[in-house]
Amino acid sequence: MKSPLSKLSNLGQRVIAGLIGAGMLVGAIYSGAWSFFLLFLLIALLSQWEFYTLLMKAGYKPMRLWGCLLGIGIVTGVVFGSEIVQNSDFLLLWYIVPCLAFLSFVGKLYDKDDKQPFLNLAFTFLGVLYVAFSWALFIQTAFVKQAPQAAGWLLNKSTYTYQVPLGIFFILWANDSGAYFVGKAFGKKKLFERVSPKKTWEGSIGGFVLATIVAAMLAIYFTHLASWKWYVLGVIITIAGTYGDLVESLLKRSTQVKDSGSVIPGHGGFLDRFDGLLLAAPFIALFLRLF
Repeated sequence: MKSPLSKLSNLGQRVIAGLIGAGMLVGAIYSGAWSFFLLFLLIALLSQWEFYTLLMKAGYKPMRLWGCLLGIGIVTGVVFGSEIVQNSDFLLLWYIVPCLAFLSFVGKLYDKDDKQPFLNLAFTFLGVLYVAFSWALFIQTAFVKQAPQAAGWLLNKSTYTYQVPLGIFFILWANDSGAYFVGKAFGKKKLFERVSPKKTWEGSIGGFVLATIVAAMLAIYFTHLASWKWYVLGVIITIAGTYGDLVESLLKRSTQVKDSGSVIPGHGGFLDRFDGLLLAAPFIALFLRLF
């Protein structure tokens, strides 16, 4: 079944789908901790499913269902079993997840058709690390440890703030938009032609400039973080986000697949849309943890 946007140009699909998707993300983030957590848990699951599907199209046999279950355990464990909540019931996940991981080795013993079991196990765990763990670290950035609250056990060890994840997305979108439009209008010098022929240095500079402008605005209006931190996040997101895009392009090129999916008109799949964030999230989380 074709998308209602299929008759539009690629740019038209990209803009309309982007606005709709952005509205959903902003609404979920602004609404509160539960809507934020549940939406991004779903996105993490769909992203990881796409990752495994991509590999399966290339002829590999990762344990897709098992890997996604591990991913759910990682995301839930990081949010509920860490210092954010320190709920003893969810701390049990840190014992269950490794057991599930090692059971995957046992599962491969019974897969008679798999001629490269350890290679496919490696791909299974790569999906957990590359996709699920990155999403878990991103989700964690929304919870800032402060004085205990009385408003529900989800936040009884931390404060949920929509400003940090929303600001991260604003900078990421600014970088992507600046790189796309400036690169399309003025791009000549290739950034990494072997992996992504369309990306240019001019586009990257355009993305960095627009991301810096957005970071400056966030420094004024989003006061949950010190002003200088928004500028640093702008640099982290621009650099790591660009490399994240290139890494996913390398993955698609090595598996000879154009898009990771077709769920989002004009954007491809969830991996295509969030590839920059997946690589940036660990660096963002480390920075916020240290400073």
